[in-house]
This record gives sequence, C-alpha cells and structure tokens, in this order.
Amino acid sequence: MRNVIAALTCKCPKCKNGKIFNNRGNLLLLNIPKMNDKCPVCNYKFERETGFFFGAMFVSYGLAVAQMIASLVVFWYFIDLSPLRVFAIIATIAVLLGTINFKLSRSIWIYIFYKDKV
Repeated sequence: MRNVIAALTCKCPKCKNGKIFNNRGNLLLLNIPKMNDKCPVCNYKFERETGFFFGAMFVSYGLAVAQMIASLVVFWYFIDLSPLRVFAIIATIAVLLGTINFKLSRSIWIYIFYKDKV
C-alpha cells in the first residue's frame, strides 16, 4: 500500500521521500511539470535510458479513457444530460486533468520498472 500512495503522490520509488517533479506546471499557461533527473534525497536516477518514458504515454491513455468512461456513465446515465453536454463535459475534464495524467503516468511507469535490491 505504501508503494501505491508513493506513486500517486509522485515520490521516489527508492526512498519514498524525494519528489519526482520539481514543479507543478500550469495548465492555463500550457506549462508541463518539470521532472528531476535524480531524486534530491537518495540520488536515484528516474530516466533509465533514452526514451524510457515513451511507454508512459500508454499509461496516460489508459487513465484518460478511464476518466472519460466514468464521466460518461455519471453524466449520461445517472444525471441524464444530453449527448452534446456530456461530450463538452468529457472534453473539459480531459483538458483539465491532462497535467495530472502526465505526472501520474510517469510516476506509475517509474514504479512499474523499479526493482528493489534487497
């Protein structure tokens, strides 16, 4: 459970204290969050090789699809809004959660490939 919480809060997989990202980014300024190259606490290198985070795009896609399906179910089936309004809400949610998906998908991707040397 500790790993899940650390991944969701974008903490280092090795020490669980250092931050993976050094700033939050800003959606309104189209500024994506900046990653640290290494953990500021334990010096763990986050990017294992060039192109390592290419696979995080698939994780981000999965997160976005899950959010869109959940929104569709809530706003169409339970609240019974028109299809056009539901589409507008889903598009808005996708844009607003883009920065969060970016950070979360990279954090999850790092945790998938982290091997604890015990």
